[in-house]
Amino acid sequence: MTTWSTSILFILYVFSTLSSTECANGTISAVIAFGDSILDTGNNNNLNTMTKCNFPPYGRNFPGGLPTGRFGDGKVFSDLIVEGLGIKDILPAYLDRNLKDADLSTGVCFASGGSGLDSLTARIQSVLSVSDQLHLFKQYITKLEAVVGKEKSNAIISNALFLVSSGNDDIAITYYSLRLRSQFAVSSYTSLLVTLASNFTKDLYGLGARRIAFMGTLPLGCLPAARATVGGILCAETVNQAAQIFNSKLSSELSALNNSLSEAKIFYLDVYSPLLDLIQNPQNQVSSSQCWVLLSRYIIMRLPINLCVLGSCSS
Repeated sequence: MTTWSTSILFILYVFSTLSSTECANGTISAVIAFGDSILDTGNNNNLNTMTKCNFPPYGRNFPGGLPTGRFGDGKVFSDLIVEGLGIKDILPAYLDRNLKDADLSTGVCFASGGSGLDSLTARIQSVLSVSDQLHLFKQYITKLEAVVGKEKSNAIISNALFLVSSGNDDIAITYYSLRLRSQFAVSSYTSLLVTLASNFTKDLYGLGARRIAFMGTLPLGCLPAARATVGGILCAETVNQAAQIFNSKLSSELSALNNSLSEAKIFYLDVYSPLLDLIQNPQNQVSSSQCWVLLSRYIIMRLPINLCVLGSCSS
């Protein structure tokens, strides 16, 4: 099997979606990422937060074998996308103190592990809210214009792929684990999140983004935290149902935006279905000596068979 720690199946799915929406490379100038730990490439390293992964065993499969602040044991999805498009090997974090001017023209990452569409979610963990990330993006535009000029900066942004992953922590942590939005019914809270996602997408469009890929949430009820508090051995169906409700509403809203924003190519990436299949049918995905398991920060990792847990693999 591949040495990449993240699901190659998902990456193949993303590229099939990019191709079907006329975003296959040859035209994409940069990748710019927003959202949560699915895409964060190290921004939290420079924040005063406990939500960090800049210590072993994180990074053991990353080039050099050292932790970088990525929420996984190697490259994360945003890295694999920018690498797969042939733009560069990794997507640097915007807050990385070693970020160079040359990196700006091919894209950076603003995502922050623990963030969400709901500003409360980011506040709980002292990380970057999507509003904070949008503010940093405006700074980035100013810096990019200073480096390459306004005309070229506009061209880079309009031809960039904007990748967004958000909503996971809102549902899994703010709503279910901490119950800080218990005044809302699931239907109301997911509608609120979709409104926030729509507003964020329109804000990106207003700043020049034209190709926006918005990832739905994972099957959140299958995460260890949800299983421990709600589901037990099996996935927590109530949490998964909330994720499905959000994803369905998000998909519909993005489709509407795609029709209303004349120059936009906005599409929804279904993360839920391929990962749920990976969890429920591991025998179709793994070798006899390895398995894929979901760790606490939503990351899929490949582990030896004797470390597999909760029926996530077959012997």
